[in-house]
Amino acid sequence: MLAAAACPAHHIPRPSSARPAYPAQVPAAAGPLGTHDTEPLAPLLELPGVGEAAASARASIDRLLAHRVLRSQGHAVTAESALRGARASAALAGVDVSLAALRAGGSTDPVVQGALRSCLGVGELVDTWRRAPLQALARLHVLAAADLVPADRLGRPVGRPDVAARLDGLAGLVAGGSQAAAVVLAAVVHGELLALRPFGSADGIVARAAARLTTVSRGLDPRMVGVPEVGHLERRAEYASTLAAYAGGTPDGVASWLRHCCSAIALGAQEGLAVCEALLRG
Repeated sequence: MLAAAACPAHHIPRPSSARPAYPAQVPAAAGPLGTHDTEPLAPLLELPGVGEAAASARASIDRLLAHRVLRSQGHAVTAESALRGARASAALAGVDVSLAALRAGGSTDPVVQGALRSCLGVGELVDTWRRAPLQALARLHVLAAADLVPADRLGRPVGRPDVAARLDGLAGLVAGGSQAAAVVLAAVVHGELLALRPFGSADGIVARAAARLTTVSRGLDPRMVGVPEVGHLERRAEYASTLAAYAGGTPDGVASWLRHCCSAIALGAQEGLAVCEALLRG
């Protein structure tokens, strides 16, 4: 979840801490996430509509990656994707600034600046995310919350044992414990971090950056040209409701969140295509 100061409670509901928000098809009783001998997230693809949504999201990104503009202006598309992603992530955190104002450097809001630093910092964290996910998460929090909390709280998860255990399990998945489709793993990373609120500040910014980092590191969008944050913002109400459903832990709830995240990636690919077309027109 987002820190209360950054995101009003009606934007993103806070799940009850009385019930762990593990994906329903990865039972906590079987051990921490990522310790299974077989693929721990495989059952998620069998939930209603998830396999189809994941395939559609992948096809949308593949269409974007094939755009001819990327051959000559790929860096420009990547930079614009980070800018638009940061703007959307900040809006989801309750601070809505126009893209024009952001491009002109017209916002000094700490949430906006944290979102910008996080999106721009994804590329530098790909290798760290693969081998030391908790270190990468700490760095994302430093980037996201640098102007929001005292320095001694940056990059430090809250000291609850349940948070530490679930972060360890999530890190195990990211660092090789799961070979599930990138869209599915990114959705689990995103949902778990939003449900856990491990840092107590800027957690939504961190969660969205970590989801983007997952799609990059797993090869779904290696050039960072999609803008999934825009997809979440375009379906803001669904973003909140499906997150609450995911936190409830039922199969239907988890499936609704996964489908939403897949649709956000597909919408983000459309946003990337719009950027490419704008560059093509000059």
